[in-house]
Amino acid sequence: MIGHDTFRRLDRWLGVPVCAALTLLRRAYRCAGPRAPIAETAPRRVLFVQLAESGSMVLADPALRALGARTDAETCCVTFARNLGSLAITGTLRGENVFLIRTGSASELVGDAWRFLVWVRRREIDAIVDAELFSRITAVLCVLTGVRRRVGFHRFDGPGPYRGDLYSHPVAFDPGRHMAQNYLRLVDALLPPADGAAPFPRNAMDAPRIESRSVTPGELHVVRAKLAARVGRLPARLLLVNANASELLPQRRWPAANFAGLIRDVLAEFDDVRVLLIGADEDAATTALISADVGDARCVDVAGLFTLAELPALFSLSALLVSNDSGPAHFAAVSVLPVIALFGPETPSLFRPLGNAAVISAGLPCSPCVNAGNQRRTRCKDNQCMKRITVAQVSGAARAVLLAGVASRPAELIDARCAGAEA
Repeated sequence: MIGHDTFRRLDRWLGVPVCAALTLLRRAYRCAGPRAPIAETAPRRVLFVQLAESGSMVLADPALRALGARTDAETCCVTFARNLGSLAITGTLRGENVFLIRTGSASELVGDAWRFLVWVRRREIDAIVDAELFSRITAVLCVLTGVRRRVGFHRFDGPGPYRGDLYSHPVAFDPGRHMAQNYLRLVDALLPPADGAAPFPRNAMDAPRIESRSVTPGELHVVRAKLAARVGRLPARLLLVNANASELLPQRRWPAANFAGLIRDVLAEFDDVRVLLIGADEDAATTALISADVGDARCVDVAGLFTLAELPALFSLSALLVSNDSGPAHFAAVSVLPVIALFGPETPSLFRPLGNAAVISAGLPCSPCVNAGNQRRTRCKDNQCMKRITVAQVSGAARAVLLAGVASRPAELIDARCAGAEA
């Protein structure tokens, strides 16, 4: 498996000269003679490029739906194969419209990239929206497709690393707006409204909502059966705990001992609550550690038990999710499940979950330390921004939600602005 650090090195050391060379060729081609202008008619097939993080697939969903609402265009997507399950969370894209790039080896990556270029031409894609945040690799892929109408983030005089001048419709990244709004601005650049009116709220604090995902009786049956086999008789309420975060940014993890303390506090106060430690197979070491630390039969490790496609049904059966800033916190936006998301090195105003969520952050002066300018990477080896979020803070927030019931919004219940928290 090609790791995230390898991609970053390739993006920097190979991406910069390639982007520079393609920029020079593009400018020379324009100077060689006039070309037919790019058609401003509504596109027929639009490709969204979203490779890296699974949670970003949910943040981009309002943009995908906005495109469908404003045109009759068929929407396609290219992403890494490991993100396939994330697409099932929202259900916006059809499987045949998704191209998957494998990252198991260099030969797989290069071969799939070549097949992707052929796929774009065969599908007659006529517009591309590059939703990656200043990735040079995706900028190069977009140019190599030969599609003339390309939309993507351009740094102009603002934040962001160099990746040339490779877009026909460059868009300035706005760090003052939520990422979902920035994605909507990409669609806005591709489809300017005829009357000049803004197609979405311009208030920087007014992030869009995710369309609720309906859960079928069959999906509920599968999840209930798995729970019955692992947990036994279902309790009145389920508290989901996601103590994991991807290797892309391990500094996002709240200490495992703190999660254990939170769980003990909740179980001591609420007799009707059962805690499920959720995660993928690769998260089993973390969940097993917390389960052993808690030492209570009402805390059950279910890492690897549920697929991503089954999470909406699990969310519909649960009372609360407490999570690091990672995929599940964003996936829950397709449901009414209250979420308490713990933020440290990342920017809450940009990446907070879109659903029924509240954010708790220590608010240290050094946080956030990852941004568009440094390609969301940090050299921090001691994530005090997460360690200084106290068990009492999170326990109090969880207690408020559990006492109020599922129907209430956490952000209306938690005074998270005290002690440096953000609601």
